[in-house]
Amino acid sequence: MDLTVLLIILQLIYLEGILSIDNAAVLAALVSPLPKDEQVPWPGPLQWLRRPVHRLLGGQRMAALKVGLLGAYVGRGLMLFLASLVIRNPWLIILGALYLVKLGAEHLGTDEPGERDSAFASHRTQGRGFWAVVLTVELADLAFSLDNVVVAVALSKELWVILLGVFLGIVTMRFAAGIFVYLIDREPALKPASYVLVLVIGLELLAESFFSLHTDAGVKFLISASIVVGALLYGHVPLIRRVVQLLRWFRPLLGLVNHLFDLALRPLLILFEVIVGGVRAGFRILEARRE
Repeated sequence: MDLTVLLIILQLIYLEGILSIDNAAVLAALVSPLPKDEQVPWPGPLQWLRRPVHRLLGGQRMAALKVGLLGAYVGRGLMLFLASLVIRNPWLIILGALYLVKLGAEHLGTDEPGERDSAFASHRTQGRGFWAVVLTVELADLAFSLDNVVVAVALSKELWVILLGVFLGIVTMRFAAGIFVYLIDREPALKPASYVLVLVIGLELLAESFFSLHTDAGVKFLISASIVVGALLYGHVPLIRRVVQLLRWFRPLLGLVNHLFDLALRPLLILFEVIVGGVRAGFRILEARRE
């Protein structure tokens, strides 16, 4: 195997692992307001599904989480078909790069973005019925699948490498997330370091798109490896911690960048909320009729 491809695959494994942990945490927060032991509610004609589905999937909370994980797999499978379209369309690549910059700024520009995201996700589904929560989970799955394919496209324009990246995302969510959770528990600095890496990849992609500044794969890997090694040394080398402290003035700047992204996206988010609100209202009407 070509060394360049091997370096890209190593970066993909690391990034997909870290992103999968955040994805799983948000999914768990989304389903947390649902009751643990109550059976999944079904419309009148489908009442016969209550018992077999309960035996298969468990109570509402576990059922929604399992459906969410299934949706994550389906979403990544869908991205397999969209990957070639993204490669051929430079505007989609630019949008993907901006998305990575937004993702990095959002996580690095605030104190505890992971906890904030989980609390926000839990609040978004508080007091909603089972099917409304499932819809929210599936919409979140689509966003997570976008993370997956954009990171892969940012690292390589080879279709088979991108498909491999999507596949690694699926495998990581299913099997390897526990390993990365263990690593982050041992070395907490790995998590913010991964979003530094996401931010750098997004900036590299923008530089390549607008200024034709192509970064060699070996240099990209060296940057990635330096960030990861720096994160590993952070908890053990006082000098590294002092250097990082000097760079903390970047946090307000990244917070401002994230705020500007939010302002630019607000009209789209309002439209999205209206559409999703209409769909959820339809689910509530169906549930009310069932009762």
